[in-house]
Formats: sequence, C-alpha cells, structure tokens
Amino acid sequence: MFWKRKPKKQDGQEAADSAAEVAVEVEEAEDTATTSDDKDERDSAAEAGKAEEQEKDAEETEASDEDTREAEESEEKESEDEAPADIFADDSEEVGVTGPDDDGITRVRTKGTFEFDDETYEIVSNTWIVDADDEGVVVIDPGHDPEAILKAVGEREIYLVACTNGYTPHIEGALRVAEEAETDIALHPREMRAWRRRHGAEHRPEIEVEGQGAFDIGDLHIDVLALPGTSPGTVGYYISQLGVVFSGDTVRKGEPGMVGNTYIDYTTQLASIGEALLSLPPTTRILPDRGPATTSGAESANFDAWV
Repeated sequence: MFWKRKPKKQDGQEAADSAAEVAVEVEEAEDTATTSDDKDERDSAAEAGKAEEQEKDAEETEASDEDTREAEESEEKESEDEAPADIFADDSEEVGVTGPDDDGITRVRTKGTFEFDDETYEIVSNTWIVDADDEGVVVIDPGHDPEAILKAVGEREIYLVACTNGYTPHIEGALRVAEEAETDIALHPREMRAWRRRHGAEHRPEIEVEGQGAFDIGDLHIDVLALPGTSPGTVGYYISQLGVVFSGDTVRKGEPGMVGNTYIDYTTQLASIGEALLSLPPTTRILPDRGPATTSGAESANFDAWV
C-alpha cells in the first residue's frame, strides 16, 4: 500500500497529528480484528448448525429405516399368522378323531398290531374320511377299529372304501365298514393274496384299481396313482381340487415308509416317490397311513438324502 506524503507541520501539531493517526490506526486494527473474530464466530456457528442439521437428518433416516423394518417384520408375521396350520401335522400317536379340517377331511387314529416276517408290531394307523358332498364320504385305509371309524362317519353315507394296499393296517376294518354301509371296496388286483390272508377268498373287493385310473364320487375327482415298492399293488389317491394325496405307506414325514422294519423294494419305492408324489405341486399335502402330515415340497428337500 502506498501512503500520500503530507505537508510539513509545526512540531506541536505534528505530534498531535501523529498521536491521532496512531489512535486511528489502532482503532482500525481493532475494528479489523473484531470483524475477523465475528466472522470466525459466525462461520463456526454456521458449521455447528450444519453439523447439527446433518446429525438430525441421520437420526430421522435411521428412525425411518427402523420403522420400515418393523413394518416389514409385522407384515411377515401377519402373513405367517394368516397361513393356517395343518391340523394333521402333529407328532402325537394318541388314538382318536381329528377334524374335519377346512377341506372336509377327518383323521381317525386307531391302535393295533401288524404281523410281518414272523414278527408282531404295535402300531397306530391313520384312517382318512373325506367329504365327497353334503351327504356322503369316502373312507381311505380303514384300519384296526371299524367301530371308531363308523362312529366318526356318523349318519353320512359311505360312497366307497378305498385301500392303498393289502397290508392289515389298510384293510383290517374294510369289510366291516363296507358291509355296514352296503358299499364297495377298492383295491389293486395284485393285493388279493394279502387280502385273502385276512378276509378269506369269499369276500372280494368289488372294484379293482390301478394307476392312471380315476373316480368321480360326489363332488370329488380322485386320481389313482401307481406307487409300487412297499408292495406290488400299492396305490395313492390324489384329489387335485383339495391339493391332497393319500400316500399309504409309500412315504411318511421325513422318510420312505417301511414295512415292519424293512424295505421291500427300495429302488422301486424311491421311483414311485420321485415320479408320482414329488412331481405334484410342492404345496400338495401328503396324508400317510401313519404319522403326521407333510407336503410334496418338504419331502422333495429330503429326497437326495434317500437316494
């Protein structure tokens, strides 16, 4: 900076002027310093305000994300709550009647014995009663206690007694139930030897069923599935409109079904499971001759471990 030279003054005046100039310069310096300090304070306050605003925005974003997560978890829980539990999925082996469920299916659990390979097994078996219409039902695998089965049917008509194979847990009560209801019994012809051992040759099932066959009974269309393996003539009964298949002893929850404590033809049985049962839609309910209900999707996840 360049300063303009001033005219020469008297000694006293010059001293006074010099003192005045010094005072002005000091004041200007102080003003400049004050202005600088004020600016620093304002900048610092602005930065603090900005940081506070950013922190507040971050807190609001975090709260919003938490609300979103809670809402999603609540929706998932509600969705799970809305999905009805299968009343036949229990692991209990207590005898008695369960149902009917929303599809008009009732389970009757009965206790009895099964003799195979000179051994006797104490077992609890499932008999299934399916509403065909408002007046009648189909009974699948009538087991050890025909009186309990007839009591569960009540005053309704029995349109058909359908057996998945000829082992006693599936046919023991068949003749008594069919005679009481004056109805027909359905069984694969290759199961006649086992049938005769229990009921004799004079009482034959009226209907021979085989894979690819079908029934139209009441309001139901029932497809017959060939499921050889546990026996040559084992079949399943698939009702697509209800999304359910009655698998007999071919597959149970978590395992291929055993006869006694053995497998009769494991390779053929696995083929039946994979090709006929696990090819059904994954939500298809599998209702076996023993144990709890399962689904085609659940058992598909187990299949590789069985092979």
